[in-house]
Amino acid sequence: MSNAANAQISVQLGLGGISTNHSVACASAAIAIGEAFRRLRSGKAPVMLTGGSEMPQAYGVVRAWEALRVMADCDEHNSSHACRPFSIERSGLALGEGGSALVLEDWEHAIARGARIHCEMVGYGTSCDHSHIVRPDMVGQVRALNAALVDAGLAPDEIDYVNAHGTETTEGDPIEIMALKSVFGERALRLPVSATKSMHGHQLGAAGAIEAIVTVLALREKAIPPTAYLDNIDPLSRGVDHVTTGRGGQRLRAALSNSFAFGGSNAVLAFRAIA
Repeated sequence: MSNAANAQISVQLGLGGISTNHSVACASAAIAIGEAFRRLRSGKAPVMLTGGSEMPQAYGVVRAWEALRVMADCDEHNSSHACRPFSIERSGLALGEGGSALVLEDWEHAIARGARIHCEMVGYGTSCDHSHIVRPDMVGQVRALNAALVDAGLAPDEIDYVNAHGTETTEGDPIEIMALKSVFGERALRLPVSATKSMHGHQLGAAGAIEAIVTVLALREKAIPPTAYLDNIDPLSRGVDHVTTGRGGQRLRAALSNSFAFGGSNAVLAFRAIA
């Protein structure tokens, strides 16, 4: 059953509140986090455990993705470089496996229990492209990005990092950059962007949670992770500040994490650093 993981976690940890799961392709974990955030902010719960997991390395699953013609070519001599978001040399995505979870709680609850607070979640935006099952749409992504900024009460100039969805596909990568340029305007040229799928692969339903944690840690550590192996940027993906090597000692006030799924479901999470 699709809620098996939820049920097991609830039993093992003795969690008696709402237990629900979201199956929204590559946006599943990001939407789970966003909906947990909404519930928390509405006062319906003081703390929420949320995240996502995926184990797609099964023969049938891999063959299905191959049939879509979106898988990266295998280079047996340099397999670690197969996954290259935004690169002119990219050939497709690489499936990964994994899972991660976040604890979201209101400020008073966290202080009362002496929790280590890594950053503040401040916004969530979601939309549907309503145009095509597998082809992303810039307008839909723009709606989700703008919705997250409005929900967070942040201006585009306050965002200092974007963890891109960056699936390494020839259509998806340029469209995501176009959406960022539409939202951020001239600021996009100075907006640090990286796709960490270049290092951990695409975990499908788990990707949004893993990338949210990467974004949180970037804010906490004042450091931006790179898009690995991005030596030759695709001309269609230019227009932002692509981070190709890790950057430490950064002034990071707020950041976004993008998840744009097959089926046209988009989710954007907004986080703010603790001063």
